[in-house]
Amino acid sequence: MSALPAYGSAGVPLPPLDYERFVEFLRELVGLDLDQYKRPQMERRIRSFAQRRGTESLDAYQAIVRADPDELNGLLDRITINVSQLFRNPEQWERIARTLVPDLMMSGNGRIRAWSAGCSFGAEAYSLAATVLDVAPNARLEIRASDIDRRILAVAGRGEFTIDDARSAPMDILGRHFEQRPDGWAAKPPLLSAVRFSHEDLLATQPAANSFDLVLCRNVVIYFTPEARAEVHAMLTRTLRPGGYLVIGSTERVAQNLDELGLELAHPFVYRKVG
Repeated sequence: MSALPAYGSAGVPLPPLDYERFVEFLRELVGLDLDQYKRPQMERRIRSFAQRRGTESLDAYQAIVRADPDELNGLLDRITINVSQLFRNPEQWERIARTLVPDLMMSGNGRIRAWSAGCSFGAEAYSLAATVLDVAPNARLEIRASDIDRRILAVAGRGEFTIDDARSAPMDILGRHFEQRPDGWAAKPPLLSAVRFSHEDLLATQPAANSFDLVLCRNVVIYFTPEARAEVHAMLTRTLRPGGYLVIGSTERVAQNLDELGLELAHPFVYRKVG
């Protein structure tokens, strides 16, 4: 029988303490701070994953995760939401190609330094490389792609994608920049050499100011608390050089005062650093 919920003085159920213990357990085990994520969504996701193993208590689930590395890997995949695809949100890639890349090439003297923040398995980073090289074949392109999940970064470095991963990609771009294989597509050497992958926690990293011309952080911070989301957007803005662009997801917005951040809305879901 499941334990009855505890109640506070106002008759309101208290949050289960086993979740708080599980958060501390993961922090110690893999360095992931779930306190910076929205609790209702994250707790629901973890509990549903644990219940498939027949455990109602996250205390009991801790023992399973400790004993089974595959279980830990599966849980981390569930938590970090490694979902992406090549050229996801095609309208954003069209805007990047038609407007942002030409502007950055002109203002940056032919050099583009970009950051794919929360890159998952690399689809966004390689899409960006292909887009830039299509528009500006002679660009001096450097793309930093980072993610909190070390396991997915090992996959990302190979530049391999399934047919389903490429379902939104224009076939002409795929043909120019990817090698077709029976089970999908593989990035060609110019794309592989343009992207450098690194392990990074957006809630802890502090790259140097004015490091990038373009930052893509799409569909990552939607899982963060409002406070954590604001901190990340401020950090990303600091890393942009004046005139650089921040691109966010098509369901997101920068909630802070744009004037205080030093940003202006340049296009839907695209912000330009003023200066």
